Amino acid sequence: MKNYLSLIKFSHTIFALPFALIGFFLAINSTGFETNWMTLIYVVLCMVFARSAAMAFNRYIDREIDLANPRTAEVREIPNGTITAKNALVFVLINCALFIGTTYLINPLCFYLSPVALAVVLGYSLTKRFTALCHLVLGIGLSLAPIGAYLAVTGQFDWLPLFFSFAVLFWVSGFDIIYALQDEEFDKKQKLHSIPVLLGKKKALMLSNVLHLFTAAFILYAGYYANLGLFYWIGSGLFIALLIYQHLIVKPNDLSKVNLAFFTTNGIASALFAAFVLLELYLK
Repeated sequence: MKNYLSLIKFSHTIFALPFALIGFFLAINSTGFETNWMTLIYVVLCMVFARSAAMAFNRYIDREIDLANPRTAEVREIPNGTITAKNALVFVLINCALFIGTTYLINPLCFYLSPVALAVVLGYSLTKRFTALCHLVLGIGLSLAPIGAYLAVTGQFDWLPLFFSFAVLFWVSGFDIIYALQDEEFDKKQKLHSIPVLLGKKKALMLSNVLHLFTAAFILYAGYYANLGLFYWIGSGLFIALLIYQHLIVKPNDLSKVNLAFFTTNGIASALFAAFVLLELYLK
Protein backbone atom coordinates (compact mmCIF):
# COMPACT_ATOMS: atom_id res chain seq x y z
CA MET A 1 0.00 0.00 0.00
CA LYS A 2 2.84 2.37 0.84
CA ASN A 3 4.36 1.80 -2.60
CA TYR A 4 1.09 2.54 -4.40
CA LEU A 5 0.52 5.69 -2.33
CA SER A 6 4.01 6.76 -3.36
CA LEU A 7 3.29 5.88 -7.00
CA ILE A 8 0.35 8.28 -7.12
CA LYS A 9 1.89 10.88 -4.78
CA PHE A 10 -1.24 10.65 -2.64
CA SER A 11 -0.22 13.62 -0.48
CA HIS A 12 -0.52 15.88 -3.54
CA THR A 13 -4.28 15.40 -3.47
CA ILE A 14 -4.14 18.50 -1.24
CA PHE A 15 -3.79 20.66 -4.37
CA ALA A 16 -7.28 20.15 -5.78
CA LEU A 17 -9.29 18.58 -2.95
CA PRO A 18 -9.76 21.87 -1.05
CA PHE A 19 -11.27 23.39 -4.20
CA ALA A 20 -13.65 20.43 -4.45
CA LEU A 21 -14.75 21.20 -0.89
CA ILE A 22 -15.26 24.84 -1.88
CA GLY A 23 -17.45 23.75 -4.80
CA PHE A 24 -19.47 21.42 -2.60
CA PHE A 25 -20.18 23.91 0.18
CA LEU A 26 -20.73 26.79 -2.25
CA ALA A 27 -23.51 24.73 -3.81
CA ILE A 28 -25.16 24.15 -0.45
CA ASN A 29 -24.73 27.73 0.70
CA SER A 30 -25.93 29.42 -2.50
CA THR A 31 -28.79 27.10 -3.45
CA GLY A 32 -30.30 26.11 -0.13
CA PHE A 33 -29.72 22.38 -0.63
CA GLU A 34 -29.40 20.42 2.59
CA THR A 35 -25.96 19.08 3.45
CA ASN A 36 -25.79 15.47 2.34
CA TRP A 37 -22.72 14.00 4.00
CA MET A 38 -22.92 10.87 1.88
CA THR A 39 -22.61 13.00 -1.25
CA LEU A 40 -19.57 14.72 0.27
CA ILE A 41 -17.97 11.31 0.86
CA TYR A 42 -18.71 10.38 -2.76
CA VAL A 43 -17.11 13.65 -3.96
CA VAL A 44 -13.96 12.97 -1.95
CA LEU A 45 -13.83 9.40 -3.25
CA CYS A 46 -14.22 10.64 -6.83
CA MET A 47 -11.30 13.01 -6.30
CA VAL A 48 -9.15 10.20 -4.91
CA PHE A 49 -10.08 7.66 -7.59
CA ALA A 50 -9.71 10.05 -10.54
CA ARG A 51 -6.40 11.42 -9.33
CA SER A 52 -5.06 7.94 -8.51
CA ALA A 53 -5.97 6.73 -12.00
CA ALA A 54 -4.38 9.79 -13.60
CA MET A 55 -1.12 9.61 -11.64
CA ALA A 56 -0.70 5.86 -12.08
CA PHE A 57 -1.44 6.18 -15.80
CA ASN A 58 1.15 8.94 -16.04
CA ARG A 59 3.75 6.70 -14.41
CA TYR A 60 2.76 3.79 -16.66
CA ILE A 61 2.89 5.80 -19.89
CA ASP A 62 6.12 7.57 -18.91
CA ARG A 63 7.95 4.53 -17.56
CA GLU A 64 10.62 4.54 -20.28
CA ILE A 65 11.06 8.30 -20.04
CA ASP A 66 11.35 8.09 -16.24
CA LEU A 67 13.95 5.33 -16.58
CA ALA A 68 16.07 7.52 -18.87
CA ASN A 69 15.76 10.61 -16.67
CA PRO A 70 18.44 10.75 -13.92
CA ARG A 71 16.06 12.77 -11.73
CA THR A 72 13.40 10.03 -11.71
CA ALA A 73 15.10 6.72 -12.55
CA GLU A 74 15.86 5.73 -8.97
CA VAL A 75 12.91 7.29 -7.16
CA ARG A 76 9.89 6.33 -9.26
CA GLU A 77 8.35 2.97 -8.60
CA ILE A 78 8.11 1.44 -12.08
CA PRO A 79 11.67 2.29 -13.24
CA ASN A 80 13.20 1.07 -9.98
CA GLY A 81 11.16 -2.15 -10.00
CA THR A 82 9.09 -1.53 -6.87
CA ILE A 83 5.85 -1.85 -8.88
CA THR A 84 5.54 -3.63 -12.22
CA ALA A 85 4.11 -1.85 -15.25
CA LYS A 86 1.34 -4.46 -15.48
CA ASN A 87 0.27 -3.93 -11.88
CA ALA A 88 0.31 -0.16 -12.36
CA LEU A 89 -2.02 -0.52 -15.35
CA VAL A 90 -4.37 -2.78 -13.38
CA PHE A 91 -4.37 -0.15 -10.64
CA VAL A 92 -5.38 2.47 -13.23
CA LEU A 93 -8.29 0.35 -14.48
CA ILE A 94 -9.55 -0.38 -10.96
CA ASN A 95 -9.55 3.32 -10.06
CA CYS A 96 -11.31 4.25 -13.30
CA ALA A 97 -14.04 1.71 -12.56
CA LEU A 98 -14.38 2.94 -8.97
CA PHE A 99 -14.59 6.54 -10.17
CA ILE A 100 -17.36 5.81 -12.67
CA GLY A 101 -19.20 3.65 -10.14
CA THR A 102 -19.07 6.40 -7.52
CA THR A 103 -20.40 9.03 -9.95
CA TYR A 104 -23.33 6.69 -10.61
CA LEU A 105 -24.18 6.94 -6.91
CA ILE A 106 -24.16 10.76 -7.03
CA ASN A 107 -26.51 11.74 -9.87
CA PRO A 108 -27.08 10.98 -13.59
CA LEU A 109 -25.28 14.09 -14.87
CA CYS A 110 -22.06 13.28 -12.99
CA PHE A 111 -22.28 9.70 -14.25
CA TYR A 112 -22.75 10.76 -17.89
CA LEU A 113 -19.84 13.21 -17.65
CA SER A 114 -17.49 10.77 -15.90
CA PRO A 115 -15.89 9.42 -19.14
CA VAL A 116 -15.18 13.00 -20.22
CA ALA A 117 -13.47 13.73 -16.91
CA LEU A 118 -11.38 10.57 -17.20
CA ALA A 119 -10.45 11.40 -20.80
CA VAL A 120 -9.07 14.74 -19.65
CA VAL A 121 -7.14 13.57 -16.59
CA LEU A 122 -5.72 10.48 -18.33
CA GLY A 123 -5.12 12.22 -21.64
CA TYR A 124 -2.81 14.76 -20.01
CA SER A 125 -0.07 12.13 -19.79
CA LEU A 126 0.13 11.92 -23.58
CA THR A 127 0.19 15.63 -24.34
CA LYS A 128 3.85 16.43 -23.71
CA ARG A 129 4.67 14.20 -26.65
CA PHE A 130 3.13 16.68 -29.08
CA THR A 131 2.33 20.05 -27.45
CA ALA A 132 3.85 22.57 -25.06
CA LEU A 133 0.32 23.29 -23.84
CA CYS A 134 0.46 20.12 -21.73
CA HIS A 135 0.53 22.29 -18.58
CA LEU A 136 -2.85 23.77 -19.48
CA VAL A 137 -4.31 20.29 -19.99
CA LEU A 138 -3.18 19.37 -16.48
CA GLY A 139 -4.78 22.58 -15.26
CA ILE A 140 -8.05 21.67 -16.97
CA GLY A 141 -7.99 18.26 -15.29
CA LEU A 142 -7.66 19.70 -11.79
CA SER A 143 -10.06 22.54 -12.56
CA LEU A 144 -12.86 19.97 -12.76
CA ALA A 145 -12.76 19.71 -8.94
CA PRO A 146 -14.90 22.74 -7.94
CA ILE A 147 -17.41 22.50 -10.77
CA GLY A 148 -17.63 18.71 -10.37
CA ALA A 149 -18.38 19.01 -6.66
CA TYR A 150 -20.97 21.71 -7.39
CA LEU A 151 -22.64 19.45 -9.94
CA ALA A 152 -22.67 16.61 -7.41
CA VAL A 153 -24.90 18.71 -5.15
CA THR A 154 -27.07 20.60 -7.65
CA GLY A 155 -26.95 18.63 -10.89
CA GLN A 156 -26.67 21.93 -12.78
CA PHE A 157 -24.00 24.38 -13.96
CA ASP A 158 -23.53 27.87 -12.55
CA TRP A 159 -21.05 30.72 -13.00
CA LEU A 160 -19.67 30.93 -9.47
CA PRO A 161 -17.99 27.49 -9.35
CA LEU A 162 -16.70 28.10 -12.88
CA PHE A 163 -14.78 31.16 -11.62
CA PHE A 164 -13.04 28.88 -9.13
CA SER A 165 -12.44 26.32 -11.87
CA PHE A 166 -10.74 28.97 -14.00
CA ALA A 167 -8.64 29.99 -11.00
CA VAL A 168 -7.51 26.37 -10.56
CA LEU A 169 -6.81 26.04 -14.29
CA PHE A 170 -4.38 28.97 -14.35
CA TRP A 171 -2.94 28.21 -10.90
CA VAL A 172 -2.06 24.60 -11.74
CA SER A 173 -0.79 25.47 -15.23
CA GLY A 174 1.47 28.13 -13.74
CA PHE A 175 3.03 25.98 -11.05
CA ASP A 176 3.40 23.01 -13.41
CA ILE A 177 5.52 25.23 -15.67
CA ILE A 178 7.73 25.97 -12.65
CA TYR A 179 8.04 22.24 -11.94
CA ALA A 180 8.94 21.51 -15.58
CA LEU A 181 11.93 23.84 -15.38
CA GLN A 182 13.86 20.99 -13.80
CA ASP A 183 13.66 18.84 -16.94
CA GLU A 184 14.22 21.45 -19.64
CA GLU A 185 17.48 19.96 -20.96
CA PHE A 186 16.31 16.36 -20.63
CA ASP A 187 13.04 17.10 -22.42
CA LYS A 188 14.92 18.74 -25.29
CA LYS A 189 17.06 15.63 -25.74
CA GLN A 190 13.99 13.38 -25.64
CA LYS A 191 12.04 15.68 -28.01
CA LEU A 192 9.34 16.21 -25.41
CA HIS A 193 7.29 19.39 -25.29
CA SER A 194 6.90 21.89 -22.48
CA ILE A 195 6.80 25.65 -21.99
CA PRO A 196 10.40 25.72 -20.66
CA VAL A 197 11.55 23.81 -23.78
CA LEU A 198 9.60 26.17 -26.03
CA LEU A 199 10.48 29.48 -24.36
CA GLY A 200 13.49 28.85 -22.12
CA LYS A 201 13.59 29.24 -18.34
CA LYS A 202 13.31 33.01 -18.10
CA LYS A 203 10.34 33.42 -20.44
CA ALA A 204 8.67 30.32 -19.00
CA LEU A 205 8.76 31.90 -15.55
CA MET A 206 7.34 35.11 -17.01
CA LEU A 207 4.44 33.14 -18.52
CA SER A 208 3.91 31.39 -15.19
CA ASN A 209 3.67 34.84 -13.60
CA VAL A 210 1.01 35.86 -16.10
CA LEU A 211 -1.01 32.69 -15.50
CA HIS A 212 -0.91 33.30 -11.76
CA LEU A 213 -2.10 36.88 -12.32
CA PHE A 214 -5.15 35.35 -14.02
CA THR A 215 -5.53 33.06 -11.01
CA ALA A 216 -5.56 36.03 -8.65
CA ALA A 217 -8.03 37.87 -10.88
CA PHE A 218 -10.53 34.99 -10.86
CA ILE A 219 -10.15 34.49 -7.10
CA LEU A 220 -10.85 38.17 -6.49
CA TYR A 221 -13.69 38.36 -9.00
CA ALA A 222 -15.40 35.30 -7.49
CA GLY A 223 -15.45 37.04 -4.11
CA TYR A 224 -16.86 40.22 -5.66
CA TYR A 225 -19.43 38.29 -7.73
CA ALA A 226 -20.72 36.37 -4.69
CA ASN A 227 -20.48 39.41 -2.38
CA LEU A 228 -18.33 37.49 0.08
CA GLY A 229 -16.93 39.08 3.21
CA LEU A 230 -13.88 39.45 5.43
CA PHE A 231 -12.83 35.82 5.84
CA TYR A 232 -12.91 35.32 2.06
CA TRP A 233 -10.68 38.32 1.48
CA ILE A 234 -8.24 37.20 4.16
CA GLY A 235 -8.04 33.77 2.49
CA SER A 236 -7.62 35.37 -0.93
CA GLY A 237 -4.82 37.60 0.38
CA LEU A 238 -2.95 34.63 1.87
CA PHE A 239 -3.39 32.57 -1.30
CA ILE A 240 -2.11 35.36 -3.54
CA ALA A 241 0.77 36.12 -1.16
CA LEU A 242 1.90 32.49 -1.40
CA LEU A 243 1.66 32.67 -5.20
CA ILE A 244 3.98 35.67 -5.11
CA TYR A 245 6.30 33.91 -2.67
CA GLN A 246 6.86 30.92 -4.95
CA HIS A 247 7.87 33.24 -7.77
CA LEU A 248 10.31 35.05 -5.50
CA ILE A 249 12.15 31.87 -4.51
CA VAL A 250 12.51 30.29 -7.98
CA LYS A 251 14.97 31.94 -10.37
CA PRO A 252 16.02 30.93 -13.90
CA ASN A 253 19.56 30.33 -12.62
CA ASP A 254 18.56 28.78 -9.29
CA LEU A 255 16.06 25.92 -9.25
CA SER A 256 17.04 24.62 -5.82
CA LYS A 257 13.71 25.71 -4.31
CA VAL A 258 11.41 24.31 -7.01
CA ASN A 259 10.15 21.53 -4.74
CA LEU A 260 9.48 24.03 -1.95
CA ALA A 261 7.50 26.20 -4.39
CA PHE A 262 5.68 23.30 -6.04
CA PHE A 263 4.79 21.02 -3.15
CA THR A 264 4.87 22.92 0.13
CA THR A 265 3.79 26.41 -0.90
CA ASN A 266 0.94 25.35 -3.17
CA GLY A 267 -0.35 22.78 -0.71
CA ILE A 268 -0.45 25.34 2.10
CA ALA A 269 -2.03 27.95 -0.20
CA SER A 270 -4.84 25.62 -1.25
CA ALA A 271 -5.63 24.41 2.27
CA LEU A 272 -5.57 27.90 3.81
CA PHE A 273 -7.73 29.39 1.11
CA ALA A 274 -10.35 26.66 1.44
CA ALA A 275 -10.40 27.01 5.22
CA PHE A 276 -11.13 30.74 5.02
CA VAL A 277 -13.74 30.29 2.28
CA LEU A 278 -15.60 27.74 4.40
CA LEU A 279 -15.38 30.06 7.42
CA GLU A 280 -16.89 32.82 5.29
CA LEU A 281 -19.70 30.64 4.00
CA TYR A 282 -20.77 29.46 7.45
CA LEU A 283 -20.11 32.56 9.56
CA LYS A 284 -21.39 35.32 7.30
